[in-house]
Amino acid sequence: MTADKLPPVRRIVTGHDVNGKAVFRSDERFAPQRIPTGDAEFALIWTAPTIPVDNNDTTDGRERNAGLTIKNGSVIRVVDTLPGGVSPMHRTNSIDYGIVISGELELELDDGATRRIGPGDIVIQRGTMHLWRNPSTTTVCRIVFVLTEAKAYEHEGKPLPEKHP
Repeated sequence: MTADKLPPVRRIVTGHDVNGKAVFRSDERFAPQRIPTGDAEFALIWTAPTIPVDNNDTTDGRERNAGLTIKNGSVIRVVDTLPGGVSPMHRTNSIDYGIVISGELELELDDGATRRIGPGDIVIQRGTMHLWRNPSTTTVCRIVFVLTEAKAYEHEGKPLPEKHP
């Protein structure tokens, strides 16, 4: 699929009515938006400011201010990595679950080791330095990420610092 052919993201949110019965709170579609580095488009789906999550909080999780991660909480977002796009090398203090929906990505670690991942593949990113590369010149890669704050990895007794793009 090319960038202009990927469908918008559909998000359905449930909740409860005044009688405690399950209801649909929203059902909407929206397009991912280009990020400043120009290599990808992000669509924030939901955030939760705490773990465990408080299901009594009626705030729309998409309306919270979130960077790549959210301190003490979790984030889910869709990332469309554009053809030829390469992210900066980065590390966050989080555990990230990445599930490829379409296209392919190459995951590169700071020692130069790489793995190619495609539809249905799942990556568990555990606070390591890494970058993402879309090796295609024509196909967008759509991947869903769930990021949860984690304690920093400690090397020789010292936590490795975050490095944001």
